[in-house]
Amino acid sequence: MPHIEGDLRSPTGARYAIIASRWNPRITDTLVAGARKTFTENGVAEEAVDVIRVPGAWEIPVTAARIAAAGQHAAVVALGCVVRGDTRHYEQVADGCSEGLMRVALDYGLPVANGVLAVDRFEDAEARAGGSHGNKGEEAALVVIEMCHLLDQLPAAHDLLEVLE
Repeated sequence: MPHIEGDLRSPTGARYAIIASRWNPRITDTLVAGARKTFTENGVAEEAVDVIRVPGAWEIPVTAARIAAAGQHAAVVALGCVVRGDTRHYEQVADGCSEGLMRVALDYGLPVANGVLAVDRFEDAEARAGGSHGNKGEEAALVVIEMCHLLDQLPAAHDLLEVLE
């Protein structure tokens, strides 16, 4: 079997969606800026990147599902920030968002990068939004570009079924 690996060449005509929470804007705005910059630096035209803002992380998966169902985007970058508080709400929101994003990726066969930070302290988020741990928005954009390139090299599901028959 050949070695197949994606790289950072965006497929021609690919359109990307960034779905970002408005909650914790100091963090999420930095993540969005990092993702947009990364797309541009990797040859994706600014007009090929749509930014959709939602109230919070909980609303990201349903928005990602709508984007995926429309079939206009090659991939989704999900960005947000959930900071642990004194209640279980943190776990419910962070876990629900993550599980929902995975479901969208699997249900639609669409690359979905989970750049929703789930952190104990606001300082931990700052470290991942341009601080000592880099910018997770940038990393998420790189992931979807590479995954789009990789998936373009793999046979589509209907092609696999024809081979197996």
